Amino acid sequence: MSAARYVIKVFLYQITPQIWRSFSISEDATFRELHEAIQDAMGWEAKHPHEFRHGKGKRLVDVIGPVGLDEMVIGQFQNELEVTIKQFIGRQRPPVRILYRYDFADEWIHEVAFEKRIEGAEGGPEMIGGDRACPPEDFGGAFAFMQALAGDIEWMNPGYDPIPFDPKKVKFGARQRGTKKKK
Repeated sequence: MSAARYVIKVFLYQITPQIWRSFSISEDATFRELHEAIQDAMGWEAKHPHEFRHGKGKRLVDVIGPVGLDEMVIGQFQNELEVTIKQFIGRQRPPVRILYRYDFADEWIHEVAFEKRIEGAEGGPEMIGGDRACPPEDFGGAFAFMQALAGDIEWMNPGYDPIPFDPKKVKFGARQRGTKKKK
């Protein structure tokens, strides 16, 4: 019997029009692998701290993340290298939503929705779709990005265009293979 996969939709908070990505990933993937897949899908370089937050209602005090964050967590901490998507989802029925926080200075907040489980597909992450270019890394967060979109501040990244996104150009696992992703 082949492993199942989850279809995941990720979108950035506080940005309009919405920037989102959709991909599928094995239910056996760890949260570290999920972090790397999100980074690849968004076009970022995984050079800043991150965490996944979940909990009941609006109290998202439980964290799945890299070792070192455990002392800063109010709720339960789980090592992202040890928790698989399948273990996390358990008996919950999709959609299941969590927050993904990246770059604690710029404070990029994403909603991650495990939309549905699909049977019989093996292999690494597979891009499904998305819309709009991801903000440049180290740009200053959603507020600065929205100011630049409105023309209130200048883009610090020559040649950046906030509109295009081509799902076919996403290369999952490029960092692990030691190659650069196509831009």
